[in-house]
Amino acid sequence: MLNLIGLSTIILFLLVLIGVMIIFSFIPVGLWISALAAGVRVGIFTLVGMRLRRVPPAKIVGPLIKADKAGLNVTVNQLEAHYLAGGNVDRVVDALIAAERADIPLAFERAAAIDLAGRNVLEAVQMSVNPKVIQTPLVSAVAKDGIEVKVVARVTVRANIDRLVGGAGEETVLARVGEGVVTTVGSAESHKHVLENPDSISRTVLEKGLDAGTAFEILSIDIADVDVGRNIGAQLQTDQAEADKRIAQAKAEERRAMAVAREQEMRAMVEEMRARVVEAEAEVPRAMAEALRQGKLGVMDYYNMQNLLADTRMREGLARMGGGPAEPGEATVKGKER
Repeated sequence: MLNLIGLSTIILFLLVLIGVMIIFSFIPVGLWISALAAGVRVGIFTLVGMRLRRVPPAKIVGPLIKADKAGLNVTVNQLEAHYLAGGNVDRVVDALIAAERADIPLAFERAAAIDLAGRNVLEAVQMSVNPKVIQTPLVSAVAKDGIEVKVVARVTVRANIDRLVGGAGEETVLARVGEGVVTTVGSAESHKHVLENPDSISRTVLEKGLDAGTAFEILSIDIADVDVGRNIGAQLQTDQAEADKRIAQAKAEERRAMAVAREQEMRAMVEEMRARVVEAEAEVPRAMAEALRQGKLGVMDYYNMQNLLADTRMREGLARMGGGPAEPGEATVKGKER
């Protein structure tokens, strides 16, 4: 009997111990005690409700204690709602504390909106206190004299908290500064003017109001480096001359091809004329034979003509061997003398 009572007591003690462990694991009693010690009133049932809503109580109670110690008027519901919306509660509270210390007016709703917009609200507050210097990439522009000028600028900006939601970022500021550099250098008559007065770039860029519609306020624009690049004008003229030369060469090649084609046509016409001459010469013996049969040509006339032709061929052969050209009509006269 005593053994059964002792065993029941042990089992009951174990069940109570397990129940207490479950309760303490579900109810953050430690956080509740920490909140009470810090002077922040957070109900135990509020912490249990956070567990049921799948909100880690530590992510709410810790920032709440921090805000209370900093003198900020922030409620549990505000922090929990911001966490459920996907925001960073700890960063928002840190930003509110930094703004309070820097005497920058910033409400919790505004800070939460900036955080939910994807911007680092704490970094924005710090940039409002300590302006940030951003450097543009190397910007190349060409002056009117065709010389390339390379410019690097440093832009000092300060965050504008009122325009963080919906305002453009650093990329827009850098793009606008680059546009201003290209405009200033491109309107200069000579690259020497830009080298002598680099502050003209700063003045032109600042006059354009580049911070309009952005999340920043431009405090100053300083030209860090100005270098002379290539002679773009001369290079363009060289490329144009090379293109003109190629066009002229193409046209000359076209004319040469046409001339070659014309030469081939003339050669074909010459061969055709020679063929006609040969054809006409072939008709001469027939005509002579017909003239002999009809008595229109005598035998002596025929022999005299053959003698004349032979004498002509002899003179042509001598002329080709290096002798002087035969005088016109000389062969005919000698033929008649014979």
